[in-house]
Amino acid sequence: MREQLTETLEVQPVGRLDSDELKSLLEPVKADFEVFDRKMASCLEGDSPLITSIAQHLLKSKGKRIRPALLFLLSHAAGQFTEKTVDASIAIELIHAATLLHDDVVDESEMRRNQKTVNAKWTNLISVLMGDYLFAKAFKIMSSVNSLELMQAISAATERVSVGELRQIEETRNYDISEKEYLSIIADKTASLFAVACQVGPILSRAEEETRMRFSQFGEALGISFQIADDLLDFVGDSHLTGKEPGNDVLTGKITLPLIYSLQNSAPDEVESLRALLENGAGTEDFPRVLKFVRESGGLEYASGRAHEICDRGFDLVRHLESSVYADSLTEIARFATRRAS
Repeated sequence: MREQLTETLEVQPVGRLDSDELKSLLEPVKADFEVFDRKMASCLEGDSPLITSIAQHLLKSKGKRIRPALLFLLSHAAGQFTEKTVDASIAIELIHAATLLHDDVVDESEMRRNQKTVNAKWTNLISVLMGDYLFAKAFKIMSSVNSLELMQAISAATERVSVGELRQIEETRNYDISEKEYLSIIADKTASLFAVACQVGPILSRAEEETRMRFSQFGEALGISFQIADDLLDFVGDSHLTGKEPGNDVLTGKITLPLIYSLQNSAPDEVESLRALLENGAGTEDFPRVLKFVRESGGLEYASGRAHEICDRGFDLVRHLESSVYADSLTEIARFATRRAS
C-alpha cells in the first residue's frame, strides 16, 4: 500500500507546513469531518455562558486533528467504518483537548496554535476545570456508543496518558535518562491515544483480535514518531509559525530525544559543561548554546531519522491493506505527521 517513508532529511528551521497540503490529504474523509465538526460544536454548546465562550475559543483553532484523521482513513481503508465511528473519534479528540488544557497549566504556557491558551485568557483554575469538563463529555459520548470494549480501550489509553505525564514530570532535569525510557514515556503520554484511535475500527466492526492489535501497534508507532517530530520543533521551530517559543522544553527541564542522543554521544568535557549549564537553570539567552551543541553532535538528524524509522516499522503492520484513496492518504498523513509539530 505504500513506499518506505524513510528519507534523507536536512534538519532546518521548520514550522507549520502548508495547511492546503493537509486539506488535500483529508479530502477522502471530508464528509466525515463535516459530521465531526457539527457534532463537536453541538457537544460543546449551551451548558453555561462561560463554557460556551471557552468552547468557541477552542474551536477557532482546530489543530491538525491527526487522531480522527487516522481513525477515519484507517477505518475506511479496512472496510470498518460504522455509524458510531464519528462519535468515537469525538470522544478521543475531547480527551486529547482536555490533556492539552491541563498541560498548558503545568507548563505555564501562554500560546498554543497562535492564540492564547485558556489558562492565559482566563485562569489556571478555569483551564483545569474545563479540562475536567471535556473528560466528562468524552465519557458521556463513549457510553452512547454502547460498546463496553471500546470504553475499556479508551479508558485504558486515558490512564496511560496520565501515567506518561506524571513520568515526564518525575524525570524533569534527569539528564541521565535513556532513549528507551524516553520512548516509553512518550508512548504513554502521546502514542496511547493514537493507538486507541486506530483500534476503533476493529472494535466497532468486531474484527478479529489480531487485526485490532496490529492496528493498535501501527497507531502507537505513528504516535511516537509524531511526538519525536514535535520535540524537534522545540529546537528548530519558527515561533511565528508554531505559536510557541523554541527552547521551552529544554529550559524547563523536559528531556527529549535530540538532547538525550547528544548528551550520550559527545565528548565528556562538552557534556560536563552543558550539564552544568542546564542543571544550574539555563535561561533564554543560553538556548543558542544548547542548540549549537545538539546540532553539532548530530542530535537533530538522529531524532529525525528515528521518527521516520519508527513510522516505517508501524506501516509494516498494515501493509496488507489494499491500495485505495484512503490507504494512499493514510501514508501521506504519516509523512506529514512525522515532519511537523502538534
